[in-house]
Amino acid sequence: MEEGYFGGEDGSEDESDERRDLFRYVTVDNVHNAAEYLAIMDQFTQTLLTDLSAAEVSEALAKRGITLSPEDAEARCASLVRWKNLMPSARDPRVPTVAALRHTRARFQVTRLGGTVHRQVTKVLKMRDGAREVARELLGSMAALLSKIFRQARHPRTIDAEALAADVTTVFTNQAYFADSIRDFYAYLSSVLVRYDLAGEEYASFKGLLLEYVHLIDTDVSRHSPAVLKCLDDLQPVLDHVLNALDSLPGLASADGAPVERLPGRQHNDWAELQAWYSGGEGGLSGPAQLRAAAESALGQLLTNARRMLTPGGTGGARRSDLMHLAGLFAQASVEEAHRGFSAAFGAYPARHVSFGPEEADPRDTPSTSWWDAGPVDVPVSLRERGDRTARGRTARVPDPGMDITRLQEEAAQELAARQTAGAELAAAGVLDGAHLTPAARDLLLELVSMALAKELSPSQAVRVEDIDLHVAVDVAESDTDTVIRSDDGDTTFLRLALKASAADEARPGDAAGESAADELTVGAGEDRQPPSAAGGVR
Repeated sequence: MEEGYFGGEDGSEDESDERRDLFRYVTVDNVHNAAEYLAIMDQFTQTLLTDLSAAEVSEALAKRGITLSPEDAEARCASLVRWKNLMPSARDPRVPTVAALRHTRARFQVTRLGGTVHRQVTKVLKMRDGAREVARELLGSMAALLSKIFRQARHPRTIDAEALAADVTTVFTNQAYFADSIRDFYAYLSSVLVRYDLAGEEYASFKGLLLEYVHLIDTDVSRHSPAVLKCLDDLQPVLDHVLNALDSLPGLASADGAPVERLPGRQHNDWAELQAWYSGGEGGLSGPAQLRAAAESALGQLLTNARRMLTPGGTGGARRSDLMHLAGLFAQASVEEAHRGFSAAFGAYPARHVSFGPEEADPRDTPSTSWWDAGPVDVPVSLRERGDRTARGRTARVPDPGMDITRLQEEAAQELAARQTAGAELAAAGVLDGAHLTPAARDLLLELVSMALAKELSPSQAVRVEDIDLHVAVDVAESDTDTVIRSDDGDTTFLRLALKASAADEARPGDAAGESAADELTVGAGEDRQPPSAAGGVR
């Protein structure tokens, strides 16, 4: 029977896998079996050196109201042995009767790791979901104990090793408990900060917790941590005296030569880690600095939640209360009413686009557009919450357009001045082939040339286009050469066109002799004329 308990062992199995097996009794699929495993482990961890058989386990569980046959108890214990939570206990074969031999044929006791795991599991199962108080009062006592240790270490010949060991153990135990309580407290804060539905009384209580208790913790840490760090710095030169005194005390040695887990504070690494927690080590962030950063982050999230709650309307508010109210209506409604309520609440009716609101954001959304594809519509609060379409509040004032009119007039005046400047520059350019114009003058020339090209050009007569407002005129005529105009942003080439700019009141050469011909060319075009694209173009 005892060989079966060790049948699952494999010397080549990875040690980490064996350690993970210690938690299997908590995570078994059957909840009833998990409760039985927990009850069995409770029996083995209640007292020291507990040595029980399967029958004794069954009897003890029966007193607690848990029915478990001896055969099932032995099977559960065998599984715990295979997972290294229990181990078979040595039994005395000298028994007076056969019944006593059967009663003691298989006995079990808890392993060290099995007991540690079960204590942690029990602690987690009994732990509350709320916040855990921070042992902030330990910091002051740690500074006093470190000062006491330093005073003893300065006189190594008169050190009381027993008292020194008690002080060192107390310092490291207090530090571990303080760090654990800090981690648990800020883990609770993190779980609350991520809640998007935090509002009302919960928000008020959390605000008091954050503003008062966190400030109290930060104040104590800021007051005592410099003193603790100074004591640790003072201890560094005499730390060897402390460790030598602790090593002189009777200790524990393993019979099989396995390493023994010593108490904290007996090695240099323990003191280095303690000092790094307060100083930050090499480029790291110290524990007090992490606490201050976490407090600032929590306060920032608190302000974010406050702004969210104060913002009227929109999609940023939490809908927890609305959803809870809707769930209550579903719980009280009949099946038909629940279906109708679900359709009304979540838009599950036949797809259509409901046109309401002051103005539709997208006019392409028609009554035949599905609400799934249509854009969202801003619904007034009274309509969304109460179904009331009545307009509320006072009528908005009609805005005064005077400032807008003045602004538009100033913009128009600036634009006209810029065009007049461009017109004056173009009029002063004269013959435009090879001329250098600003981009504004060049754009104005393109406008005038496009107007000229809309007419039909004559090989013997130029077309004149004038802009009376800008006081500029451009003569466009066919030519065997191109006209190239330079600008800061590039060159413009007019193919087979000759261009000349002048003031609008200047007369063209040959106007008197060919006035009738020019007028005929400007007013109409002959049937044998080529289109403007054949005569010339712009590149």
